[in-house]
Amino acid sequence: MDEELKCPVCGSLFKDPILLPCSHNVCLACARNIIVQTPEGETPPHSRASNSDYDYLDMDKMSMYSETDSGYGSYTPCLKSPNGVRVFPPTLVHRHCSITCPLCHRSVSLDERGLRGFPRNRLLEAIVSRYQQSRSANVKCQLCDRNPVDATVMCEQCDVFYCTPCQQRCHPSRGPLAKHRLVPPTQSPVAGGQQMPAATLRKQGTCADHDTVNFSMYCVNCKTPVCMQCLEGGKHGSHDVKPLAAMWKQHKCQLSQALNGVSDKAKDAKEFLVQLKNMLQQIQENGVEFEACLVAQCDALIEALTRQKAKLLTKVTKEREYKLKVVRDQITHCTMKLRQTTGMMEYCLEVIKENDPSGFLQISDALIKRVTSSQDQWVKGALEPKVGPEFDLTLNTDPLLQTIIQLDFVQSKVESVTVPPAPLLQLEKCCTRNNSATLAWRVSVSSSNPIEGYILELDDGNGGQYREVYVGKETVCTVDGLHFNSSYNARVKAYNSTGVGPYSKTVVLKTSDVAWFTFDPTSAHMDIVLTNENQTVSCNSYDDRVVLGTAAFSKGVHYWELMVDRYDNHPDPAFGVARINTMKDMMLGKDDKAWAMYVDNNRSWFMHNNSHTNRAEGGISKGATVGILLDLNKHTVTFFINKQQHGPVAFENLEGVFMPAVSINRNVQVTLLTGMEVPKNLKQQ
Repeated sequence: MDEELKCPVCGSLFKDPILLPCSHNVCLACARNIIVQTPEGETPPHSRASNSDYDYLDMDKMSMYSETDSGYGSYTPCLKSPNGVRVFPPTLVHRHCSITCPLCHRSVSLDERGLRGFPRNRLLEAIVSRYQQSRSANVKCQLCDRNPVDATVMCEQCDVFYCTPCQQRCHPSRGPLAKHRLVPPTQSPVAGGQQMPAATLRKQGTCADHDTVNFSMYCVNCKTPVCMQCLEGGKHGSHDVKPLAAMWKQHKCQLSQALNGVSDKAKDAKEFLVQLKNMLQQIQENGVEFEACLVAQCDALIEALTRQKAKLLTKVTKEREYKLKVVRDQITHCTMKLRQTTGMMEYCLEVIKENDPSGFLQISDALIKRVTSSQDQWVKGALEPKVGPEFDLTLNTDPLLQTIIQLDFVQSKVESVTVPPAPLLQLEKCCTRNNSATLAWRVSVSSSNPIEGYILELDDGNGGQYREVYVGKETVCTVDGLHFNSSYNARVKAYNSTGVGPYSKTVVLKTSDVAWFTFDPTSAHMDIVLTNENQTVSCNSYDDRVVLGTAAFSKGVHYWELMVDRYDNHPDPAFGVARINTMKDMMLGKDDKAWAMYVDNNRSWFMHNNSHTNRAEGGISKGATVGILLDLNKHTVTFFINKQQHGPVAFENLEGVFMPAVSINRNVQVTLLTGMEVPKNLKQQ
């Protein structure tokens, strides 16, 4: 109803509304602003009497024509008024003027009474007053952040209630907001802008031609209320008139009947809107399901391509490792022979310098044989590479690329096919091992709901959002790399060409409380030697080499130990954690991707990014144990040598994913001990 009570010219609630002949209403002040000039020389008829309720300027004393008589009224939309009505300056004074309805564009000319010739719409004025009073009861400021206070003004253009501080801050009376109309929230619009009781607004209407006489009859011909004096000597004397009360009841009845018809149509329109809104939701849901199905199909293609890519990369890696091994072996062999030959040459030159003939002849025959034999070692081909740098591998991707380019939707969709039902998780086959989870499910397949694949989802182990961890046709899936000591919610759904089916019931899987792992042979340096099911590590090189564990940690508290099986010549093994891409051919902790403690037979140091800190007394020997406590909640590492605590140390940038790590040389051998509880009664530093 709010729009019904707003003036089409100013956009605000009606104030002193007048009723135009076309049955539309405008504010009195707005009506003055939309008066337009008509051609001079026309003499308008005088058909309306004065009304004592109005006091107007001489500019309003003009004639009123019918729509056919005037013919010159105009309504020109313009941006200079709130609703696009062309507004004339208030100083415009012409005796031949008309007014145009801003809604239906019907023009009427004014007589000498001007706008007083139009009746005042008291009924609309009373409705506006009730509407304002209902809205203003205990109205609070709509912009107060906390504890809203009572509103003091309301902007009719913004339709917002303000308290005084919020109005001064958010709606200042300057700039483009200066033209907005601010009214008290309890003001009742009446003539002259005075606040008056509602009873005054609802007083009985008086005749426009006899302002002291109330309406008592209704002229059927003119369709307007009239008084008894109009019937006795006025123009309505010969018209068909009826009692005002009877016509009031009759028109109310007619309006009620018309409203019943409109109400039925409004009900049908509401039902139609509900149908359209449901269709919007259905289209949205179907679109999301179709997109999910498309993503699943494309992901399956990508997954297949990724698997094939991994196989091809494995072949390339094997070929590369083979070539590198051959070249390295040839370098080692050639370097060794060159060192022997160079040493022999230097020795022979020193022998030649000696002046003792008898001594020279004692060894010359043997030296000549050695030189000849050494020369024979450099046979043809010994100084040629056994392999070339080129890779004799060719991959033709043109057919597959052409197939991908031609990939498109197939329109011949079988209407009888439905989405697959929810899969049933087989709890007896669902289990966890260490930080891996295995899930199995099944579903009944029929001709009406064939299944093309499944989508397995897990949350983050902390009650967060679900993410896809598997998309494919298998009904058993093992997910690795989960967090230790965490509970994961898992669910699965099936999909086919029609769409994605509903989710299965959720199953909760808890990973191991402590970490069980071994050394990782795939990422270890080539000089590292692993035995005892990858739990014991040694090295073939005098230089330090790094080996990582198979577990990866990103949250929680974890503890493991290493037992020193062999310790010769006082080396400096290092123990700690590292990222997957740490350097493998130097001591652990010399780069910025490892955090470690290195120790000899007497003392230990912490090291990260080749920075040595926290020197402590106490070393290791054969049979010693070194413990590592990684606390990713506090971002610290604590070390233990024979149960004696060193740390904790808050290393720099200790955030992300870390793996247990060790660096040793050929003088050290250690064995990994896992699945251990966190030590109690730790010292805090």
